Amino acid sequence: MTDRHALTQTFMQPVTARNSGQDTFLQAVEEVAADVLTIEKNNPDYATAKVLERLTEPDRVISFRVTWVDDAGDVQINRGWRVQTCNAIGPYKGGLRFHPSVTLSDLKFLGFEQVFKNALTGLPLGGGKGGADFDPSGRSDGEIMRFCQAFMTELSRYIGPDMDVPAGDINVGTREIGYLFGAYKSLKGQFEGAITGKGMAFGGSAMRVEATGYGLIYFIQAMLDHAGDTLSGKRIAISGKGNVATHAAEKAICEDGIVVTLSDTSGTLIADDGFSQDAVDWVRTQKQKGADISDPPAHLNLSFEKDALPWDQSFDIALPCATQNEIDANAAHSIINAGAIILAEGANMPLTADALDKIAQSKITYAPGKASNAGGVAISGLEMSQNAHGQFESADAIDQNLKKIMQDIHARAAAEGREDGKINYRRGANVAAYRKVADAITAFGVV
Repeated sequence: MTDRHALTQTFMQPVTARNSGQDTFLQAVEEVAADVLTIEKNNPDYATAKVLERLTEPDRVISFRVTWVDDAGDVQINRGWRVQTCNAIGPYKGGLRFHPSVTLSDLKFLGFEQVFKNALTGLPLGGGKGGADFDPSGRSDGEIMRFCQAFMTELSRYIGPDMDVPAGDINVGTREIGYLFGAYKSLKGQFEGAITGKGMAFGGSAMRVEATGYGLIYFIQAMLDHAGDTLSGKRIAISGKGNVATHAAEKAICEDGIVVTLSDTSGTLIADDGFSQDAVDWVRTQKQKGADISDPPAHLNLSFEKDALPWDQSFDIALPCATQNEIDANAAHSIINAGAIILAEGANMPLTADALDKIAQSKITYAPGKASNAGGVAISGLEMSQNAHGQFESADAIDQNLKKIMQDIHARAAAEGREDGKINYRRGANVAAYRKVADAITAFGVV
């Protein structure tokens, strides 16, 4: 057992005991701990302050009942949460997701990851996450509006532009943000930047919808540029069909990449010669309509393989953009056998621990989501700045800012991740983010 492994296991024992059954949260903590505990141990200030142990305990976890009335006049009851993990470098910042599978473990994991992701952007943003076990599928606009208003009635007590600034996430898009912000504005009697992801008509930023997917491609381009290579002609396998997946595909096509897959839980769309922009637009439209992707129009030159994963194709770059833990050890083996040179996460923690171990032992260069998919929160941070100053930038200016931020994140991760002539982006991202947060935490004393 290596010293690093022993140190990690010792650290994880009390954390596991305190968070029994919260597997996704514990997985996220252990992954970071393996990279940063040696940094903490060798810095007396960090060690005395017990920085990482503090970060495993959110500043607060808020749980509340959401009571609303459906179209039939029946009372419905859901549970809502806001996890405020750490505000050492700025107000809590992180999305809201509405999904019946949402658990406190998931939100604690996402809030923990958000602290590190936000630190990497270089913007003054803390980390948090929230959501509800509400299922919007099959619900009318009126029901979704009433749920959002009821949710915000409680959440509004704990958020504000200098306190906590939520954004959208799974099933919380521009429509839901509009309902949430409208309720907040009514409850508080103030128009202020307490939520990001707003519509352009009421204080939103250009490029917010595209940001995570575009930023993912900008990060990959920085990786390739560092290696003396380009994206042109590279075959790219993407999982998912949502916002991140389709915008990553769109930007990759613009940069002369060859996108060979998009997918959902029913199977995979394959384009041996590459998706066209029309094909990506069709997938996006199907997603918006709630329709499946199993029967693409013939002129798009796509084939659909039921129950297939994207990783059985031949490709150079793997971009998992669907959901957490979507890639297990078997899928990781397929990615290695496909000849991939880069795997960059578009989703949050899409690799299981076993898959991560397999990828680490291969020749694939791996980029963690806290670095590669930070584009969304970066634009949220820019929206906060625009709201504060009452001045709004053009899409082109925001896009250039996004590209610069992703290049800077790459530079920070690369500087901390150099090992034996190579770059360990996972360790680099974890260490660079940890140092920034740790410097702030130790400066405040014991609070």
